[in-house]
This record gives sequence, C-alpha cells and structure tokens, in this order.
Amino acid sequence: MEIKILRDAVTRHELNEMAKQQFGDMVKAVVDVEQGIMAIGGELHSDEEAILLDQGSVQKNLWGINLYPERPVPEWIEFDSLINVRPSGGNRSRYVESAKIRDAVTTIVNRLVEG
Repeated sequence: MEIKILRDAVTRHELNEMAKQQFGDMVKAVVDVEQGIMAIGGELHSDEEAILLDQGSVQKNLWGINLYPERPVPEWIEFDSLINVRPSGGNRSRYVESAKIRDAVTTIVNRLVEG
C-alpha cells in the first residue's frame, strides 16, 4: 500500500478499506502536530515518519498512532508506536505521555477523518 500524506479529509469508510487491505482492523499513522498533517498507509510507523521527514517535517513534531476506524470515537485512536520513544524529549515509552500532544493529535485526526 502506498503511503499517503493527508492534508484534506478522508472518510472513516476509506480508512476501514485501507485497514482491511493491511492489518484487518487498524491503520498506522504518523501525525505532524506542527503542520497539522498525517501520513497513513505504511507498514511501519517509521516508513511514514521517513516520508514526512523527506517532506520537511521535524522529528520532534511527529507522533505515531494506530487508528481503528470501526471503534467508537473515544476508543479509535491508540497512541502507541516505537517512534514515540524519545527519552531526551521527555517521552520514555511507546505511549504519547503528554496530554497536550495527545489533544493536538486527536484534533488533527478528527479534522482529517470525516464520519
């Protein structure tokens, strides 16, 4: 599957179709909290991260998540990725530990995914 950089909205149905082609019920994504964009469709978060870095993103602004399009809204974003581990930046686990960053990611995802 080709990695896509989302600047405009896609539907949950489109994400669900992508999920079926890859992992069954999940799509990996990397969100740039500074630019308000998101890369989807990679097999690994690091693949999406690399594409965004090539496009001018800064690593400290990139956060890996998993999207489960068929889950209800409060449960459909999972803040878990190896690219999130950055002890020097204060994030010591795969989880996005900062509530401020989780809120920013959630806002961007909700803007880029309709329905």
